[in-house]
Amino acid sequence: MALADKSTQRILLTGATGFVGPCLLTALKTSKFEYAEIFVWTYDPATATADKPLNIDIRCREFVFTSIEAIRPTHIIHLAAQSHVPTSFKQPESTWDINVMGTLHLFEAVKKYVPNAGILFISSSEVYGKSFQEGHPLDESVLLQPQNPYAASKAAADLMAGQYAAQGLQIIRLRPFNHIGLGQREEFVLSAFAAQIARIEAGQQDPVVLVGNLEAQRDFLDVRDVVRAYVFALEQVFNLPSGLVLNICSGVSHRIGDLLAGLIDQATYPIAVVEDSERLRPSDTPLAVGVATAAQEYLGWQPEITFDETLTAVLSEWRHKVGSGTTSE
Repeated sequence: MALADKSTQRILLTGATGFVGPCLLTALKTSKFEYAEIFVWTYDPATATADKPLNIDIRCREFVFTSIEAIRPTHIIHLAAQSHVPTSFKQPESTWDINVMGTLHLFEAVKKYVPNAGILFISSSEVYGKSFQEGHPLDESVLLQPQNPYAASKAAADLMAGQYAAQGLQIIRLRPFNHIGLGQREEFVLSAFAAQIARIEAGQQDPVVLVGNLEAQRDFLDVRDVVRAYVFALEQVFNLPSGLVLNICSGVSHRIGDLLAGLIDQATYPIAVVEDSERLRPSDTPLAVGVATAAQEYLGWQPEITFDETLTAVLSEWRHKVGSGTTSE
């Protein structure tokens, strides 16, 4: 099945006001979907950078069904999730309610009203969990062994997506690895480092950066590369095998400490590093790296933005935020 006629394309993006959503909306508007109607589900329509923001709580079945019936989307990107791992330990019930029940509501509504829609389900590399202890890059065939409430909820939703694909919905599952970049909240590691350095340079903080585990190695991608993969997948969604799983990753690992070292190299003030026990995760995974062969084969996608480019951009953003007093989340 080819892309719908441009005049009839209706894209629904769930989770439009998080880290990835605004960047994805920008990418969609410069893609083959530039003339499509774009609808977004968000808790705060006033902050959504889309023409048609809708205040929808995906935990509410009635809201989801009513919205899908009204919009009748041709394409769906299901991005909405509670994605912060520490929060998932503190609020496991809410995490499962959003990530699993919200996804169930969406799939059931699609099955009822728009069974021919093309769906991207955005999963997570966190679903591999304990399998990363094998100590080598993982492809999509390895066992899902999640090790935290967020990962377990995403693994459950991922398997659910596979089940609905087997029942006839056109669903592609993408498992992105750690993404970093512009617009990420301070509770995530790169922004946490950059924000502290920017405050130190501005004289707002003692010259000490508080850190968690610096030895963990991750497969980092710039968020702009991640959303480019999403757009490629959405453009080809009807030509891909339903239920297909694709890692979105670089295949290259970087220590968490590499992020900090790269930022400190750019700092204008001497900085000390101190470990903060509250920043250590209960089940930190030493190495998490993926194999991106399938995404390259099916989508023609590979990362383009270098690690150093991302570090420089994020530090520059936080310097601006600190200098202008706009660091509140």
